[in-house]
Amino acid sequence: MIQGTTAVELASGLHWYLKYWCHAHISWDKTGGAQLASVPLPGHLLQVKGTGVKIERPVPWNYYQNVVTSSYSFVWWDWKRWEKEIDWMALQGINLPLAFTGQEAIWQKVFKSFNVTDRDLDDFFGGPAFLAWARMGNLHGWGGPLSQNWLDQQLALQKKILSRMIELGMVPVLPSFSGNVPSVFKKLFPSANITRLGDWNTVDGDPRWCCTYLLDPSDALFIDVGQAFIRQQMKEYGDITNIYNCDTFNENTPPTNEPAYISSLGSAIYEAMSRGNKDAVWLMQGWLFYSDAAFWREPQMKALLHSIPIGKMIVLDLFADVKPIWQMSSQFYGVPYIWCMLHNFGGNIEMYGILDSISSGPIDACTSHNSTMVGVGMCMEGIEHNPVVYELMSEMAFRSQKVEVEDWLKIYSYRRYGQSNVEMEKAWGILYHTIYNCTDGIADHNKDYIVEFPDISPSSFSSDLSKRRAMPKVKKHRRFVLSEVPASLPHPHLWYSTKEAIKALELFLNAGNDLSGSLTYRYDLVDLTRQSLSKLANEMYLDAMNAYQKKDPNGLNFHMKKFLELIVDIDTLLASDDNFLLGPWLESAKSLAMTENERKQYEWNARTQVTMWYDNTKTEQSKLHDYANKFWSGLLKSYYLPRASKYFTRLTKSLQENQSFQLEEWRKDWIAYSNKWQSAMELYALKATGDALAISRSLFRKYLS
Repeated sequence: MIQGTTAVELASGLHWYLKYWCHAHISWDKTGGAQLASVPLPGHLLQVKGTGVKIERPVPWNYYQNVVTSSYSFVWWDWKRWEKEIDWMALQGINLPLAFTGQEAIWQKVFKSFNVTDRDLDDFFGGPAFLAWARMGNLHGWGGPLSQNWLDQQLALQKKILSRMIELGMVPVLPSFSGNVPSVFKKLFPSANITRLGDWNTVDGDPRWCCTYLLDPSDALFIDVGQAFIRQQMKEYGDITNIYNCDTFNENTPPTNEPAYISSLGSAIYEAMSRGNKDAVWLMQGWLFYSDAAFWREPQMKALLHSIPIGKMIVLDLFADVKPIWQMSSQFYGVPYIWCMLHNFGGNIEMYGILDSISSGPIDACTSHNSTMVGVGMCMEGIEHNPVVYELMSEMAFRSQKVEVEDWLKIYSYRRYGQSNVEMEKAWGILYHTIYNCTDGIADHNKDYIVEFPDISPSSFSSDLSKRRAMPKVKKHRRFVLSEVPASLPHPHLWYSTKEAIKALELFLNAGNDLSGSLTYRYDLVDLTRQSLSKLANEMYLDAMNAYQKKDPNGLNFHMKKFLELIVDIDTLLASDDNFLLGPWLESAKSLAMTENERKQYEWNARTQVTMWYDNTKTEQSKLHDYANKFWSGLLKSYYLPRASKYFTRLTKSLQENQSFQLEEWRKDWIAYSNKWQSAMELYALKATGDALAISRSLFRKYLS
């Protein structure tokens, strides 16, 4: 018997029993799915001894999602996929999820009441794969316009999502007005205080996408629009939540650092919410306190955080797994906050994590002096990777003591593969101290050379490539902090001994005969083999560039061919597991279309997001190119391989003819190819081919033994 206060508690109680009595394991389908073979048949379930077990949350909230997860992961989902996710959320004990789907249909109705036409909104909303950034006011129009079919479809989907969340006892977090308005507002309301924002990552400030309009929170019109939006949501969905997300200042610095002014902005934003719902609570991402720390010092932070009554704001300490803000802000100066793990950028595929931080960070925060922590959360930009990280993080919602990770991993390994296996236990012991022990404080954004090929002239390299081993300097970007070595050579993140990780892979392969039928094993095996080969490819690329520097055509030819061959081999490896294919991403996009035009538009959106991302000129690729790169079979062979191949062909020619490398010509050639690929419609495999274990063994012998 499982008892609990809500359906979420009951579901998470069931999950705890399945895990720790029946040795079962449940992860996303795309990370191997559920391993339930160890659950006994009805009538034979294991007894819970004594008077039972009581599990209590040390803090009330378990939050889920980032404002961009809706674009990087959920964008093409139908109700069937959403239903599965909400079940997964309930099993993990998530009770505070973002619910951002379908908001454009609400905005359409609200803006119409302010005399904005559908034509005006065509230029305001982004395309389906770029809605997150249009909502934040980073861009407008890119990938659009949105059809009425899309708007209606997404609103109907949102109603199903919310209904199921409510049934399970979750409290959905709905969007609220942050000040982002269509450009026509300037004409409609000439006396309103509307500012045109600066450029966000366009190549040349193209006004078709760049520089959105922000209605100042201090303007009376802000409160009218904000109130109308909250009320329209209540009209559509009912009175289902009091918690609303608003991030007016995320990557958008206020015009002055005067605390009184910042306080007035905060008050106005909250007033717009509370006029629509008198019990409103403002949930705000705390990312700005990290990404724009030079502006948000103590007086400015206090001004914003104390601009509304304590208890009416919850802050997400978004990057607490790496850079906790609660420690340097005296617990957000008394304001309730949620300890969050960020973990992933752009939905990149990279084995990475900080298990020690996850297993102890929330406990340290919760038990600290005068703690104002009210929850834990997962704020990844993309989901469906690194199942071990998300399993442990989900458990922290129910743990009031630190987890001994070494012991926990032994049980995790047993549950994940459905049997005890000495090799796998040892392998996970190694992975814990290497791949899943990143302590360098760098946000992990996959910049391996295969998926983010360097866009630089070889002449700009330092002739001594060993400088790549130099101490990295931290360089701030608006969406993340990364590390680069001095000079122009991009520097993929490497925080562990690749030799040790290869030992773990060897142990995985040794266990293959016992585990080859397990989908969870197959996923982990393909992922670890991919990771090991990708890091090796980085070395091959550098060896090729070194040969070029030394004017060694034979060396260049040798290392270049190895690099290109490895791309093909990794593609073959990825093709052996359904979860590493490009095809399903494109098909799910097309399946939402109701017309041929929508079909083309949605496929362009899907292809563009994972490649060029944003705008380009003939000779300059997007500033966000490869931000959302993916290790997917189909993408490696048809996109990353031709890019590298075109570069190395020109590099060889420049050495043979003793001429400088024609970077501009490569860019022209490469960008034209990319734009053509983005608009293309060729089909990619939807099902895996080949034997993952045999392919992994063969590639291990070829490259790693």
